[in-house]
Amino acid sequence: MTEQARIQQLFNLLAQAYPDPTTELNYETPFQLLVAVVLSAQSTDKGVNKVTERFFATVKNAEDLKQLSLSTVEHSIKSLGLFKSKARYLKELADQLIEHFDGIVPDNLASLMSLSGVGRKTANVILNTLYHHDVIAVDTHVLRVSQRLGLSKEKTPLAVEYDLMQAIPPLALKNAHHHLILHGRYTCKARRPVCETCCIQHLCPFFAKIQTNP
Repeated sequence: MTEQARIQQLFNLLAQAYPDPTTELNYETPFQLLVAVVLSAQSTDKGVNKVTERFFATVKNAEDLKQLSLSTVEHSIKSLGLFKSKARYLKELADQLIEHFDGIVPDNLASLMSLSGVGRKTANVILNTLYHHDVIAVDTHVLRVSQRLGLSKEKTPLAVEYDLMQAIPPLALKNAHHHLILHGRYTCKARRPVCETCCIQHLCPFFAKIQTNP
């Protein structure tokens, strides 16, 4: 089997295992998704969803957030790590959206990354999830799974992103980000990967290696 055929089969099987994949962050509006992704830095989606369940009851858009004091935002998200920094980012982000983008979440990388608290990973999540761009957001799950599957040997998120954009078949790119995250979250876990029931074990260099050197 060629490497191209192996990768194609990998993503065909992941598509079967995780049909209609999307983010596990809860949101109703584009602005809420942006807020949730910013809050998710060094926090679990489950933890963020607990916070936003209450927060999003009144915060639907940038103008809603602008009306809140910094201390109110801090109190609302205080169960999350780095909550003081995140609260400051969110307040700045709301002002920036209103001033520069008429309150609308932008649909391009440069504009998104001009917002407070928004790095390349967060911007790519928005572009992929909200605007369906064929981009990859590299978090810890994507980094780990990509290395184990032999899709990249690089160590930095940016280098892994470039490798994935080259390696993944074009038709698989739309959902590849979510497929890799979900597989890393539920099967290809960091400490105890569930290799014995993995749908792609026969295509995985990591599995072959641990079989040879248990």
